Amino acid sequence: MKFQSQFGSERTGIQLAPMIDIVFLLLIFFIVLWNYARFETEIDISVPAATSGETPKRTIGEIVVNVHKDGKIVIEGVSKSEPELLKMFNDIVAAYPDQALILRGDRAASFDHIVKVLNVCKQANIWNISFATSPPEGDNNPPK
Repeated sequence: MKFQSQFGSERTGIQLAPMIDIVFLLLIFFIVLWNYARFETEIDISVPAATSGETPKRTIGEIVVNVHKDGKIVIEGVSKSEPELLKMFNDIVAAYPDQALILRGDRAASFDHIVKVLNVCKQANIWNISFATSPPEGDNNPPK
């Protein structure tokens, strides 16, 4: 005996609206994550405050060097020694002579640690160096 379906013989299709919603949410998530990773900021470094200066235009491929208060040098989440840093910088400068570098030194770091990184930059012939700072507390405007 053959039974008739009350709903007819139409096949239901795939609902695209929920799938598009999920794709857009994933896209937004990865864009935000990429933007955070692009600046390579170490959360436990507090850079010194400056009342003057300007927000630099970011360039593609710039190196962000983080110097912790204990002197540890971190690039792209990897701790580097001075010889490793020099080799890395020499390799990069061989390919890109005008390489940009942002130096993020912790305000509690000894100036000696910052000078070590600057000496390595000089040995590798990196001259395009910026120092990261933050606006003073209570100042909502970025340094100019």
